[in-house]
Amino acid sequence: MNNSYRPFGGFSVFPPVIKNLLIINVAVFFVQMLSSNLMIGGRPLGLLLNMWFALNPIGGGYNFQIWQLITYQFMHGGFGHIFFNMFILWMFGMRIENLWGSKKFLYFYLICGIAAGLAQLFIAPLFSTPALTIGASGAIFGVMIAFAMSFPDEYIFLYFLIPVKAKYLIGFLFVLEIFWIGDAGSDVAHLAHLGGALAGFIFIFLDKSIDVPLKRTLNIHSGYGKQNRFQNPFTGMSDKFKRQNDNIEDANYYDINQKKDDAKITQEEIDKILDKISQSGYQNLTEREKRILFEASKKMN
Repeated sequence: MNNSYRPFGGFSVFPPVIKNLLIINVAVFFVQMLSSNLMIGGRPLGLLLNMWFALNPIGGGYNFQIWQLITYQFMHGGFGHIFFNMFILWMFGMRIENLWGSKKFLYFYLICGIAAGLAQLFIAPLFSTPALTIGASGAIFGVMIAFAMSFPDEYIFLYFLIPVKAKYLIGFLFVLEIFWIGDAGSDVAHLAHLGGALAGFIFIFLDKSIDVPLKRTLNIHSGYGKQNRFQNPFTGMSDKFKRQNDNIEDANYYDINQKKDDAKITQEEIDKILDKISQSGYQNLTEREKRILFEASKKMN
């Protein structure tokens, strides 16, 4: 089953969280560019921004603050840095936000960014000299992992010419980051990239409502309230058992109660269901809400 199919609400090229992340990142970048020529209290504003909002190492005379685990994700070091980060975020993130819903995607994005920052704070010093860290790359690596797990066989055109399946391209980039960990001369936070990617991987496996091909391959499935004696403690009942139960329920509903329930359906109720899809994704609808949309879609055809 393709979970990205949403009968109502459509597919947004710029879903709300992606759109706002792009706007905030670009706005902060312009502030950074303007701050290079401004002075406050005899010190460059750019220096103060780095001191208070970039991710500072712990100790060593640096000014680490807990909120920097969030704010560093919205700062960038140059036009190329922000352009490629935002392009990749949009290219992969819009599909994931449309699939999961905006609220879950925002949580996922920020959690991956925080995990990337923690990896940079506590693991990176084992391989390189501590330094300030800025950029959304750690969170974006988490989004890339989510895309590779959700659409593993979808082709990505490398340099807009060479088709490569997502699972191979993103998997190759992940392996490269592992090899580059010990590159002391690099100014790229490879540990942050790996931290964000691993956080994304763990998030997807622990979230029962996210169904990806790898979970199905490993016989790990999501569940929504129904239980059976073969339930995996992390993911709920199997899809096969769920489909069998749903088929019985659907038959009873349509054969006996359909006309009675259809009479109660109003446009206001359908609008509320569409708002719910926008907020949390189609997969989080109740069975009754899904049936209402199914019947409404048949009437529109």
